[in-house]
Amino acid sequence: MDLTQTIFEVIDMRSFSNLWFWIALAVVWSTTSHWVVGVPWDLITRARRKGGAVEEDVATLVRIYIARVLHVAEVSGLILTVLVTFVLTTLGVLGFGYGVEFAQALFLLGFPMSVVGLITLRSARIIAATQPKGQDLYRRLHIHRMTVQMIGMASIFITTMWGMFQNFSIGVLGG
Repeated sequence: MDLTQTIFEVIDMRSFSNLWFWIALAVVWSTTSHWVVGVPWDLITRARRKGGAVEEDVATLVRIYIARVLHVAEVSGLILTVLVTFVLTTLGVLGFGYGVEFAQALFLLGFPMSVVGLITLRSARIIAATQPKGQDLYRRLHIHRMTVQMIGMASIFITTMWGMFQNFSIGVLGG
């Protein structure tokens, strides 16, 4: 028995039975729902309650992030669209066409995040067009966060169901 085989027997390299994959999934969705259009949610709730300087900070952060998102979309939107589509298609074909579990796991992480990216771009365009202030801005950010959380819940559910299906299909002993 060589060293590589021993390592792969000791460390389970399958994605859906690996604890690190599930930790990564939780961290990705926790972070994604915490940062709403580039602004931490706790800062938004504090600005909603207290107002004043914190409210100005939120408005400034939103303005900066919106400008950044729209600039990236204008400058390299087509290239990013082609690249992300190519990567997701490749992962989808490798994962679900050829049964590569690692590609399935990356697809189940990447596809919903690309949807979140599109929703963020849509929210950025809406905020840039309407220029909401105060409670209207908080309402728009709240809608964005709720949408991201719904996508996250659906993504985690689908990933969990697929992961359990994979684990049950392969079996405990890997046969």
